[in-house]
Amino acid sequence: MTSSARTQPDRCPGVLAVHQAADGGLARVRLPGGLLSAEQLRLLAAASIELGDGNLELTSRGNIQIRALRPGAPQQLSDRLYAAGLLPSISHERVRNILASPLSGIDHHSQYDVLPLAAEFDRLLCRRPELAGLPGRFLFALDDGRGDLGAVGADVAVRVLPTQTAVLLLGGESRGAEITLDEVPAVMVAAAEAFLAERAAQGSEAWRIAELPDGAVQIYKRLGLLQATAVEHASTELLAGPYEQTDGRTALVVTVPLGSLSPAQAAALADVADRGDGQLRVTPWRSVVLGGQASVRDLEPAGLVVEPGSSWNGVTACAGKPGCAKALADVRADAREVTPRIPAGRRPVHWSGCERRCGRPAGGFVDLVAAGNGYALDGVPVAAGLAEAVAAARGVQ
Repeated sequence: MTSSARTQPDRCPGVLAVHQAADGGLARVRLPGGLLSAEQLRLLAAASIELGDGNLELTSRGNIQIRALRPGAPQQLSDRLYAAGLLPSISHERVRNILASPLSGIDHHSQYDVLPLAAEFDRLLCRRPELAGLPGRFLFALDDGRGDLGAVGADVAVRVLPTQTAVLLLGGESRGAEITLDEVPAVMVAAAEAFLAERAAQGSEAWRIAELPDGAVQIYKRLGLLQATAVEHASTELLAGPYEQTDGRTALVVTVPLGSLSPAQAAALADVADRGDGQLRVTPWRSVVLGGQASVRDLEPAGLVVEPGSSWNGVTACAGKPGCAKALADVRADAREVTPRIPAGRRPVHWSGCERRCGRPAGGFVDLVAAGNGYALDGVPVAAGLAEAVAAARGVQ
């Protein structure tokens, strides 16, 4: 569907614009760069216990959701988040969709620490009143040079180059314009402003740059930049396990099964973070990065995944029944039954309760969609042996 034909309003949830799901209110807390302190995680967990269903959902954009909010709970939640520094802008809270390479500045593959750039961009974004009008689905990304965010389809992305410059990439394209690192925050803001200007000029209601006819080309022209530098995308999956830091210590990537973090798991992560640098980074792959010689001994007993060979790596699911009224199956229960019976495979797996495929990962994946009387796998109904069919599709020998 072209943007000019769109008539549905942008209902992308936030903290103030809570989505009403079958199980109650759904609030999405934006975490620019995925950054979260241990104390902020504890606050979110306590808020979910007292106001929602007790769990925290990690999203494919490195944010956190709280489900099943009761009547009156959104106001209490927003007050708590504001006090904790998680709601710095009331007007811009839904547009702070800012991804950053989760291991940026940590390991030897990071060519430049983009997190300070992400923080400065977030500040500039919130200072532009007109940018509060960006769609809630509009996405920004800062890639530290490893190419891990190449497949997320960001509207405005920068990727660090070996020359210690960066390339601006618009609308998910792989060819962009070279800029200096110092220019990154301001140029990203200018690109967002140019999108709004081009959308208005076309009389469009587009939510994404790729939805605008010649959107990327026209925005480069508005910025006076030449789209001449090509980049290649790397793997988009960050597996669980230890990663050597440049300072000799060990960071740990922890996968949260199905992206649903229980109160006990949240407490375990916060406690381990406190013994390190006190910070966590939520990734787009429903995992969490802990730096500073993180230990696994308190994480595995809580049901968190710390091994790269786990069958849970790369397995995601939408809310499904009973949380979503459109879902045709309790996909999370089915995933919990099937996944432990399948060895880790090359392809990620996403379980969807309906054709909307909410929360699906970027790039290629095993596509499981509930059909009311079973599942369709990559578009083909599964007659029998769901675990065996998923294993084969995942590339398990």
